[in-house]
Amino acid sequence: MSALAERFASAKAEGHAALMGYLPIGYPSVEGSIRAMVAMVEAGVDVVEVGIPYSDPVLDGPIIQRAAEVSLASGTRVADALSAVKAIVAAGAPGVVMSYYNPMLQYGLGAFAADLASAGGSGAITPDLTPDVGQAWIEAAAAENLDHIFLVAPSSTPERLHMTVAASTGFVYATSLMGVTGERSAVGSAAEKLVKRAREAGAPVVCVGLGVSTGKQAAEVAAYADGVIVGSAFVRPLLDATEPEAGIEALKAKVGELAAGVRGQA
Repeated sequence: MSALAERFASAKAEGHAALMGYLPIGYPSVEGSIRAMVAMVEAGVDVVEVGIPYSDPVLDGPIIQRAAEVSLASGTRVADALSAVKAIVAAGAPGVVMSYYNPMLQYGLGAFAADLASAGGSGAITPDLTPDVGQAWIEAAAAENLDHIFLVAPSSTPERLHMTVAASTGFVYATSLMGVTGERSAVGSAAEKLVKRAREAGAPVVCVGLGVSTGKQAAEVAAYADGVIVGSAFVRPLLDATEPEAGIEALKAKVGELAAGVRGQA
């Protein structure tokens, strides 16, 4: 059983969904972002997603884009994300990479998979890659025992939903709504329906992302999903901070709120 599967299993045994936290590598700096990721683990995040900034982020909303722009301007590289994965695993949590396909392709799929595995990573989420055109990545990941995690959306047809579920390992990433990442006042009913459809299609583990930003919302999603994915709400404290230490403390407080939510303590 992989570290990712073990974490989902342990969360389920404890009676709650897993909290997954996303941060882009390189904001406010490479070292600063790694410190923030480790702090998330210490504050209650079960799994950390390390975002690799990209110049054409079709899924990223304005908050994540702002952080990614700073990261790209400072010259952050894929290798920095792998260093973050090592630190996350050392801190006691599974680490996965969330990357658009082009950076992985430029790095070399085989090399990317091998280096991610060497760093202790559990797999990769590929928001702009679908299974029907992703066989090369699926094979590279499988060769290194990495999970290849694909996305489904409320608009996914039954055929595409079944195809994506069949091709995904680790978990299926269910986007709660159509659109880009960002904090929202409500998650909406589409997410629960999508989780139900994914399970009916055979998905053993389904995690919901996009829009979750409060402990109350996390509790709502945790009632029907195996994992609650939070990105923008964790990036914002770092963006709003006047200095790095304040950002870390604000991030830890936000993680605590969301962790309490998934555990039914909000």
